[in-house]
Amino acid sequence: MAGARGVCTGQAVITSIEGNAMRTRCLLLAVPLFALATALHAAPPSKQQVERDAARALAANCQADAPGMAVLVARGDEVLYRGACGLASLELGVPLSPGHVFRLASVTKQFAAAGLLKLVDEGKVSLDDPLSKYVPGYPNGDAIPVRTLLDHTSGIRSYTAIPEIMAGGGIMKDLTTAELIDSFKDAEADFAPGADYRYNNSAYVLVGAVIEAASGKTWDAYLRETFFAPLGMTHTRGGQDGADGVLEGYVPGYTRKGERWAPARYLSMTQPHAAGALVSTVDDLLKWNRALHEGKLLSEDSYRAMVTPGGKAADNDYGYGIMTGTLRGEPVLQHGGGIFGFSTYLLYLPGSDTTVAVLYNADAGRPGMLGSGRIAQLLAAQAVGKPYPDKTAIDLDEATLKQYEGVYRIDAEATRVLRVANGRLTSQRVPGGQQLVLVPVAKDVFLFEEGFSRMAFERDADGAVAAMRFFPEDEGEGEVVPRTDEPLPSGRVEVQLPREVLERLVGEYAYQSMVMTVFLDGDTLKAQLSGQPAFEIFAESPSKFFLKVVEATLEFAPEGEIPDTVTLRQGGAVIEYRRKAE
Repeated sequence: MAGARGVCTGQAVITSIEGNAMRTRCLLLAVPLFALATALHAAPPSKQQVERDAARALAANCQADAPGMAVLVARGDEVLYRGACGLASLELGVPLSPGHVFRLASVTKQFAAAGLLKLVDEGKVSLDDPLSKYVPGYPNGDAIPVRTLLDHTSGIRSYTAIPEIMAGGGIMKDLTTAELIDSFKDAEADFAPGADYRYNNSAYVLVGAVIEAASGKTWDAYLRETFFAPLGMTHTRGGQDGADGVLEGYVPGYTRKGERWAPARYLSMTQPHAAGALVSTVDDLLKWNRALHEGKLLSEDSYRAMVTPGGKAADNDYGYGIMTGTLRGEPVLQHGGGIFGFSTYLLYLPGSDTTVAVLYNADAGRPGMLGSGRIAQLLAAQAVGKPYPDKTAIDLDEATLKQYEGVYRIDAEATRVLRVANGRLTSQRVPGGQQLVLVPVAKDVFLFEEGFSRMAFERDADGAVAAMRFFPEDEGEGEVVPRTDEPLPSGRVEVQLPREVLERLVGEYAYQSMVMTVFLDGDTLKAQLSGQPAFEIFAESPSKFFLKVVEATLEFAPEGEIPDTVTLRQGGAVIEYRRKAE
């Protein structure tokens, strides 16, 4: 009998610059698939229903003349939906197909983790071995256990966070494993091994180095011989830009520059290494999920370690190359990836043996579009018959919306500020969060316009709003947050400026490897950081602007002239971007 190997419960929170995205903690325990599936899915949706739901989701999030997505939804070996939308090549107008090959980005990490664990099963590596056993001379390598590389607790500085590496043309260079390690090994550690958690691409380069030292093969050759070839994953391999020949079926990646699409920035695929250099298809990812999660690749002990977060990584729901959590109350094992030109997501629901893979050949979507991770979660919820609530708004006048305004205190450091703006109720976590629109769907119940979180308000005996219960990702029992008597923070005053004043600000501004593009969309001034959506910016003066989606200020200098710099102030950070030469 085919079966998954775990269930999980609990919840925790992660915050991003884009707003408050939530994920859940979990502890995996062995449970037979049949019993779990019977209890939770007496009548799962039909293949036809899943097909309809998936086709609708893609239609709502794809454009025929833009980069697109390849998507697969499966229950066990049965493919419920396999499809694609958008273009594989914008230049040639070639439609995307579900058989096309994409860069996997950080979804690669679970393959590398499994490769190292396979060497553990073969007795060639111990997770307690020091890094120095496999990478001699690595600074402090005697004190860094191999296991800390797998769950981001090594304290090693991630090379993608080192400006000197990411700036200029450094990322274009083809490097050997040793040369890549040399580029970051002397960077100051973030913390002592095991003392904390920080997502870390350097650590997975070192996972690749351990695989190479223990196997005598390159990391990707070892994965190909050990996993890909036996499983028939014929389109999965290291993506070294055709160094070993043309990558058949490979699609180019794209990015957004203002309101236009452009080819993605180049990087040598020797540098993502075991942290993100594999390429694959949605069909191969299904083969991988089936084999990995049904006990065909690793010993029970190694698999259990892979999907059971421990130590400081447990607070961040990270096992070995896989994140744990719940989705619509069910256990989920998942990981996303982002790299120049691509955004990817692979998830697995053990209880129903459901796989969802989403591969997108762009690193940023158009405004209003769901990302690859959101699409994957949406399709998974539909596939198990627990779809997210419909966001059809009920009519509420402004006076009713004003009842919910106020400051709701989460803890001594953080609040959630609710205010009515432009006739809609908004929520903003302070400090640092976006101002997010809430959609009223029932009395005292709102859904976030972006994402899947829910907010329900609780009233006192007199009928006044006294608290709100926040359900991150619409999971769990919710967190009760009391309303306070604190006054609403004063709003920023927007002024209107003539078009010629706005035109002088237009241009590209750079800080190290990051580029901020300031442009006019009609009469609306917008700013966009590399790889992120464009956001409207609002004038407080001819030189000072603010964002409404997040607490941030842009100040152009010198005032009254074509500016040489724009300074971003956000969450205590101050970054000066300098205008690029025309």
